[in-house]
Amino acid sequence: MTERVNGDMIIADMLQIDPGIAPILMASGMHCIGCPASQGESLTEAAAVHGLDVEELIKTVNDYLAKK
Repeated sequence: MTERVNGDMIIADMLQIDPGIAPILMASGMHCIGCPASQGESLTEAAAVHGLDVEELIKTVNDYLAKK
């Protein structure tokens, strides 16, 4: 079974699952991948800061993971 992400996951943990998630986040406007906040910020928190729809972002990342 492919690992799936959810809104409660910390961005740094997501990137450990698959570094290929970084370009998806960056393309959505999250250019803070290397930011210290990403080490302790959940995907939901980061999406809110950037004005993004977290459910859409979760779907995009999980679709990417499912294709691997």
